[in-house]
Amino acid sequence: MAFTVYIASSWKNQHAVEMLTDKLRDLGCTVLSFVENNHGEGHSAEKPVPFEEWVHTEQAERSFVYDTKGATTSDLVVYIGPSGTDAWAECGAAWGRGVKIYGLWAKGEPSGLMRKMMTRWFSDFRYLLDHIKRAVKDHNAE
Repeated sequence: MAFTVYIASSWKNQHAVEMLTDKLRDLGCTVLSFVENNHGEGHSAEKPVPFEEWVHTEQAERSFVYDTKGATTSDLVVYIGPSGTDAWAECGAAWGRGVKIYGLWAKGEPSGLMRKMMTRWFSDFRYLLDHIKRAVKDHNAE
């Protein structure tokens, strides 16, 4: 069974999420991407309706289920900062289920005590990828 990764981040980091998704798939990972899941729903840069209206739609419900299930059932969650409350909530859900969480730290990111949820913090995506490569190798050896 493939090593599954959920990326918790913000729409402001869309391009980083997309690039990391490609890199992880090159390693053979299954990546659950909120960006891909929501593409075409108008939830990113241009919203067809105000957020407070959108959050009560079927699309929002599907997104909520996808994100929470991805965060709580994956082999690994990767947090890309800086992000907001939704990504931190996904990390909290993952942590509560015992899922490993790797954080990609952003300079100046205001994170408090809950940063302790991260299994490990990285300040360079190359080191992050090296650790994920090892995790994939260990997973495949089982």
